[in-house]
Amino acid sequence: MSIFNEIEKLLTESIEELKSVDSLKALNDLRVKYLGKKGPVQGLMKNMKNLTNEERPAFGAKVNELKQQISAKIEEFEVQLKERELQAKIEAERIDISLPAFNLEFGNLHPLTRVTNDLEELFISMGYDVKSGPEVETDLYTFEMLNLPKGHPARDMQDSFYITEEYLLRTHTSPVQVRTMLANDEKGPLRIICPGKVYRRDDDDATHSHQFMQLEGLVIDEGISLAHLKGTLEEFAKRMFGEGKEVRFRPSFFPFTEPSVEVDISCVKCGGKGCSMCKETGWIEVLGAGMVHPNVLEMSGYDSKKYSGFAFGMGIERIAMLKYGITDIRHLYTNDIRFLDQFKRLDGGNK
Repeated sequence: MSIFNEIEKLLTESIEELKSVDSLKALNDLRVKYLGKKGPVQGLMKNMKNLTNEERPAFGAKVNELKQQISAKIEEFEVQLKERELQAKIEAERIDISLPAFNLEFGNLHPLTRVTNDLEELFISMGYDVKSGPEVETDLYTFEMLNLPKGHPARDMQDSFYITEEYLLRTHTSPVQVRTMLANDEKGPLRIICPGKVYRRDDDDATHSHQFMQLEGLVIDEGISLAHLKGTLEEFAKRMFGEGKEVRFRPSFFPFTEPSVEVDISCVKCGGKGCSMCKETGWIEVLGAGMVHPNVLEMSGYDSKKYSGFAFGMGIERIAMLKYGITDIRHLYTNDIRFLDQFKRLDGGNK
């Protein structure tokens, strides 16, 4: 066999062997086998010494042509093989979009959290600071500093959880006000709200709970009057329950304020016309308030002749129940998902 015939044979063999290659690794092995330094194509060059000077250029050209032909076939097949592997991978990772999707359930804000956030935002916009304090309090801050000395009959109004003779679970967030007044070394103006949990020995029913949330407000400055209190609570009523809500004061008694008032708003259901919710009165009680008692100011180091102030306190559950039409306070604590899911619509759906 002439060496030129051997070139044709190598080309035919490589093309035939290429047909059986089924992976990129096998293709690379074939490339090395034929075109590598120790491969048969390179081995053809050893025959150059046996050729005449006239034959050598033609032979060299034929060998280079063989290299190019085998390389071209391998590259062509490599493209096909890569395309084939890509299609196989796509097919293996195919997603059946006709399958039913999973419904991912997301949580949402609890109604008490919503109302607390709304109240904080409202009063912060009016220049109030948000303060907090311990839930286990001393008798001193819970009662005595609020004009309720030991033996005072008004203590019976607050049936408390005592831990020791001195310590108890706070019955209101007023101790936070006391602590803030005492910490104010300059004894200058204050404007704060104090949201948080409070505890009272009460029988749980549709409108009462032994644990509930309260938000109290305190303003101290020169020249503060009931008119400022009324203006503040009118703004609160409109922002929380809508424009057109009216506020009404009724005389009451609290040891830490003088004068003291119960505060009503026009019924959130009938708008003041009279219905079963407001017992046909057109009004619903929402909170207690009053002017800070001079004794409270003096015990916290304030000059009651120079400064005056007002305070108010509301149950956050009460506000939530009125705002969202909740008829039983126990719904707020039983963690019933069916109840809590109703508030997802306030977030624009399940998101």
